[in-house]
Amino acid sequence: MDCHRRIESFITTLERVAAVIDRPPSEEVRQALETSLRYFRDAAPKHTADEEVSLFPRMRRLSDPDARAVMAELEKLEEEHRCAEPLHARVDWLGNQYLLNGVLNDIQIEEFRSSVARLNSMYRKHIHVEDTLVFPLATRTLSPHDKSAIASEMEERRGKIAGTARQQ
Repeated sequence: MDCHRRIESFITTLERVAAVIDRPPSEEVRQALETSLRYFRDAAPKHTADEEVSLFPRMRRLSDPDARAVMAELEKLEEEHRCAEPLHARVDWLGNQYLLNGVLNDIQIEEFRSSVARLNSMYRKHIHVEDTLVFPLATRTLSPHDKSAIASEMEERRGKIAGTARQQ
């Protein structure tokens, strides 16, 4: 859920940038955009893997009656992950053009704003489903062993071993 709060924060940042993207970037806008683009390019895919590789497969093995109702949601969530990828790629490209050139043309400005708005809408719904249905069910029904394995896999994805950063 911590990742969800970061996603919400960085989407809000992208919305703020979208509101001023018709002007040359201030240093504050430049830094905020760079940080947000980097998060969605580097960290967000790890969160998606946390769900699709570590959490969702374990949830699909649950025999709990409450789990059956959530299983259909998992497929929708995975599809939303796929739908977000090209939007993120476009926001990343347009955002980097803006950072490089200090300006976008009118079509690019509208495309940036539209893509950010679509991501925001998708994430609001997506996060709501996960926070209110998926994660509470996982907390209640997954075994301590599964929860520990998920946590270890998440740490591994982020290059952490036993709470310390892995030497690269």
